[in-house]
Amino acid sequence: MTTLAIAAAAWILLHLLVAGMFRPAVAGRIGEPAFRGLFSVLSVASLGFLIWAYRGSPYLPLWNFGIGALHLAKLLVFVACFLLVGSLSPRNPNLAGADMVLKDQLPVEGLIRVTRHPMLWAFTFWSIAHILANGHLAALLLFGAILVTAQNGMYSIDRKQRRRHGPAWDAFAAKTSLIPFLAIIQGRNRFVFGEYGLARVAIACALFLILLYGHGYVIGRDITG
Repeated sequence: MTTLAIAAAAWILLHLLVAGMFRPAVAGRIGEPAFRGLFSVLSVASLGFLIWAYRGSPYLPLWNFGIGALHLAKLLVFVACFLLVGSLSPRNPNLAGADMVLKDQLPVEGLIRVTRHPMLWAFTFWSIAHILANGHLAALLLFGAILVTAQNGMYSIDRKQRRRHGPAWDAFAAKTSLIPFLAIIQGRNRFVFGEYGLARVAIACALFLILLYGHGYVIGRDITG
């Protein structure tokens, strides 16, 4: 369990420090493309270490919410699939490396109307689902680390984009929200289903079914019941 705690801390510090506090200095020295490549390599290595440590950790139960937690977890993963698929658009300003300033305006369409960070919310809901359904310390460390970096990433990206785009980002932020549906509830935007599209709905549903029925084969735990 100590190894897993170290791996979780390394994952969090990589995102808080390297991608956050130290990013301007490092990227300024080696260039933005090189920094993205370096960070990608470090992220893959850190994630591999985290998964390896998780697989070797003992089972220390913390809670058992019963079958209800499993059903809730499935619902959260279902929502996460829609958020993830909807985020994979070339017109998503928050995709890594995207430069979406078009005539001094950032596009607000699709799931960006719901939240300007659909991908990170997908990771958030996926992490929460696994923390609730597993109920043991190893899962809390693994998925908790991913949850922390996903939530922190939203604020980190907002700061970076504000520095990069200035007034264009302020105008974009005024029409969007970090919290899902907040901008729509406040009347600053509206959801347009046609911008999401039936094709993405089909892909999101297919992804959920693959995760649901493939879970037992890949992870070794059948969750279809």
